[in-house]
Amino acid sequence: MEEVPHDCPGADSAQAGRGASCQGCPNQRLCASGAGATPDPAIEEIKEKMKTVKHKILVLSGKGGVGKSTFSAHLARGLAEDENTQIALLDIDICGPSIPKIMGLEGEQVHQSGSGWSPVYVEDNLGVMSVGFLLSSPDDAVIWRGPKKNGMIKQFLRDVDWGEVDYLIVDTPPGTSDEHLSVVQYLAAAHIDGAVIITTPQEVSLQDVRKEINFCCKVKLPIIGVVENMSGFICPKCKKESQIFPPTTGGAELMCQDLEVPLLGRVPLDPLIGIQEFCNLHQSKEENLISS
Repeated sequence: MEEVPHDCPGADSAQAGRGASCQGCPNQRLCASGAGATPDPAIEEIKEKMKTVKHKILVLSGKGGVGKSTFSAHLARGLAEDENTQIALLDIDICGPSIPKIMGLEGEQVHQSGSGWSPVYVEDNLGVMSVGFLLSSPDDAVIWRGPKKNGMIKQFLRDVDWGEVDYLIVDTPPGTSDEHLSVVQYLAAAHIDGAVIITTPQEVSLQDVRKEINFCCKVKLPIIGVVENMSGFICPKCKKESQIFPPTTGGAELMCQDLEVPLLGRVPLDPLIGIQEFCNLHQSKEENLISS
């Protein structure tokens, strides 16, 4: 794959901290002040905090609506099936946090302890953190510019008391912007295992996912592989398969071959996935009623 130069103008450039590509970067203020490449002290603080987290996986996609949050939730629940494995699910989709609803945790709140913010636990071995827990209503809009989003992600990584964790799964918004730059740069010193990239079969999704793969190459983020979501629909009655999103350009398989990245698998459109999310939501509501 052809190497594309990074958009960072460099700490010694006249555009340092002022260029369009600097927006949302943790080091923007330092570069603009002329202090050079002195790193944000939070990077070392987060590195120290992440010593108790064995594996860190980002779930990415250049396209919205391809099922990143659903995949992240099912990956977390699947790993948590082993009661001896501790899982953390972090939602950094600041403007569209859907993890609380998918995990059946709407209405839950974050509590402060002496060691930081306490995650909301679905199971004893599955903790969740999202900006959705900080809103007074799930309908509240989060209208923030890049620096404030960056600050919230910094708090999530530095101030949440995850404890000993085997897997930290980070659900991200679509695109290659502020949230993505922030989480990659803040976790760089702590080592990220890699990214799982989600797509759907049609070209309108693939063209944005190629950008996401390009982003990973630019920031030197390892790619674990690609998952093709909504890959065909099998009718529960006649068992005939239909392509709701036709792979007119070869789908994820051909894209992965061209870009030399692994194809991890395909997930079909399955009504049972939606039913499971519905059941999770109502189970959580029943548990809240019982506890109150």
